[in-house]
Amino acid sequence: MQYLFRVQEKIVPELISVAEDRYTILRNIYYKQPIGRRSLAEKSLMSERAVRKQLEFLQRKGLISVSRAGAVITERGTDFLKELDKYIKEVKGIKILEENLKDCLGLKEVLIVPGNLEHSTIKQEIGRFTAQLVKNMLKDGDILVVTGGSTLAQVARSMRFNDKSMNVKVVPGRGGLGEEVEIQANTIASTIAKKIGGSYKLLHIPDSIKEENVDRILAEPSIQRILEILKKANILLHGVGSAEEMACRRDMSPGQVKELLSNGAVGEALGYYFNEKGEIVYITTSVGLHLEDLQQIDKVIVVAGDPAKARAIISVVSPKFHDLLITDELTAKEILKLKGGDV
Repeated sequence: MQYLFRVQEKIVPELISVAEDRYTILRNIYYKQPIGRRSLAEKSLMSERAVRKQLEFLQRKGLISVSRAGAVITERGTDFLKELDKYIKEVKGIKILEENLKDCLGLKEVLIVPGNLEHSTIKQEIGRFTAQLVKNMLKDGDILVVTGGSTLAQVARSMRFNDKSMNVKVVPGRGGLGEEVEIQANTIASTIAKKIGGSYKLLHIPDSIKEENVDRILAEPSIQRILEILKKANILLHGVGSAEEMACRRDMSPGQVKELLSNGAVGEALGYYFNEKGEIVYITTSVGLHLEDLQQIDKVIVVAGDPAKARAIISVVSPKFHDLLITDELTAKEILKLKGGDV
């Protein structure tokens, strides 16, 4: 297949260029709909004239609908976008990039979202790719565990509703951080469960608690039931945060944050703070999944993007605990650059 694409690039390079333009336009419509031509041109970094030409083509093919309110993607267009994802990944050599990053990190699998995208769209695209992957992966009897954060919240938003119910249970892996309810693990778990037609359980405790209160909380029957479910989980989705950002979200004092950073913390996941070598430098006191629990879970998926998070991702991701990383093209290249791998 790569051979055919190389020939195509030499003989009809304009074909690949047109495909990439239409891919960019379709993705921007998908996220910003309804969107006008001028805004679409700005988002797509194209002229209005070029955008108008592509809109006319996409509308003739039934992939979008255009009205005074702007362009919207049709159901046919949404389905076609998945096929176009595969084509663009082949054309741009993303499969090779995935293999290089997989070998560099020692993981079983890496999935990379193609394209040079603005920050907000990166999360949306990672969310869309992850939602598609998880939905295809889930089967009756599965227990899916999710953590909180804006990237995982986007996964929940991107999940499409099932036509029929599934015997799948979705549970939060940790308590809440006392922030916006939309990005808390409880909300994400319930949203995904409703969309796939599954069931869910909630964990009504804060993520960070005083050590002297842990035993009392663990004695609660409702908490024990959740912890028993977590022990049986076979799929985990979790994100990665920068150490400083996550420390601030946990309301650590300026002195605590300074000490954490002076100890070399660069990344955080599941309440664990890691340095650049992947060593744990601090652990929050909490109830829920712990790092050692990940080895008992069949499929552990890390979902994280943004080149600024590359060091944090490197510090957290380990073949000992993780199976799959889902990230974006620019972040993947930055990780390989930092690790000295082939870009």
